[in-house]
Amino acid sequence: MKILFVSLGCEKNRVETEYMLGILNEHGYEFTDDALDAEAAVVNTCCFINDAKQESIDTILELAEYRKSGKMRALIVAGCLGQRYKEEIQKEIPEVDEIIGTTAYDKIVEALDNVLKGQVQNYFESIDRKPTTHKRILSTGTPYSYLKIAEGCNKNCTYCIIPKVRGHYRSVPMEVLIEEARDLADNGIKELIIVAQETTVYGVDLYGRKMLPELLTELCKIEELEWIRVMYCYPEEITDELIEVMKKEEKICHYLDLPIQSGSDRILKKMGRRTDNADIRRIVEKLRKEIPDICLRTTLISGFPGENADDHNQTMKLISDLKFDRLGVFTYSPEEDTVAATMEDQVPERTKKTRRTKLMKMQQEFAFDGAKKMVGRKLKAIIEGRIGDDDPDTDDLGRPLYTYVARTYKDSPDIDGFLFIEDVPYDLMSGKFVDVRIKGSDGYDLIGEIDDEE
Repeated sequence: MKILFVSLGCEKNRVETEYMLGILNEHGYEFTDDALDAEAAVVNTCCFINDAKQESIDTILELAEYRKSGKMRALIVAGCLGQRYKEEIQKEIPEVDEIIGTTAYDKIVEALDNVLKGQVQNYFESIDRKPTTHKRILSTGTPYSYLKIAEGCNKNCTYCIIPKVRGHYRSVPMEVLIEEARDLADNGIKELIIVAQETTVYGVDLYGRKMLPELLTELCKIEELEWIRVMYCYPEEITDELIEVMKKEEKICHYLDLPIQSGSDRILKKMGRRTDNADIRRIVEKLRKEIPDICLRTTLISGFPGENADDHNQTMKLISDLKFDRLGVFTYSPEEDTVAATMEDQVPERTKKTRRTKLMKMQQEFAFDGAKKMVGRKLKAIIEGRIGDDDPDTDDLGRPLYTYVARTYKDSPDIDGFLFIEDVPYDLMSGKFVDVRIKGSDGYDLIGEIDDEE
């Protein structure tokens, strides 16, 4: 039986999709990318913000049309949207045969078998169920992959629905993660990206203390891995031990993702965040002092309920002072069943977008200037692929000259920029690490050439 899989939302969803692919593969199922050829479809959904929710709904509706055509015998919805809106999906989209909650993806074979037998039994476990893992089928064809080290979140930010669909914070035991990471490395993964709703408090629930530094130390012992990148670090949870491990272990990228959300203490308090403007400045200053070449990424929310011009200006000032290397801005999205959605003084959509544009315009100047300052530097980069194969130029020896797409330690996949390596007269495999001399920039992206000097 051929199954079409669609994975939406974050990379944590991607990991769960790959668990399901692994389970189905062990039971003899085959996979296809063609909806017309699929006998069953599984959509792993997201509902974090309105845009993600709409994408999930549109995808389900599109596949529901194929479900009517006859060849597709089963349509299954998994993930956050199914967990949160199971009754609505059952009522409004009858073509959906089964719904699998966020902690029940290991029931995927049973769900498919029941559909084929004409039985309907949606699968929902406790959202605080102990995290489960499985041997994965990698789905992206890239030299990097994600290691999800925990499930759920205890922060309860007033704008966020995650604790209600993913439960409390539960760490995956370290020995399980090490085994999974070794398996990924054995399958050709060179860059391991550490993810969770929050990575910095890993281990507190299992071991009674923050164990991210110890986990990173153990992961660095996996010989085949060359880069380890850490995402989703709450500023207030960064410890001296984590900083020391980053300084000590060469495999750990000098890159951290610190979602700060706002520069206004008043708004941070309304958001339920456990930090303030001074704390943010302090941790950024400390990180840059201890790790001078560190690349810092952050995210902001524009137009949170009650945000006024002064709050926005405080955020602008913070960003102007700290000059993050990478930054993304989301307009506030009111989510049902969250505290923020019921707050008064909701900000008009136009104002949200205007403030977002101002923040991104300022950040663009910093980012473009930062890219220009990289010219002349020699950096290690990971090859992702080759472009411009149709009619390449040639060198003096008649060899074709190719342009390769790569990333430096400063760029996380899908959210940051690229490094374009020009005039390479030989083949480079995806996942290979090379030394590159930066010779120019184009907006957010860098342009370089292979540096063969010893």
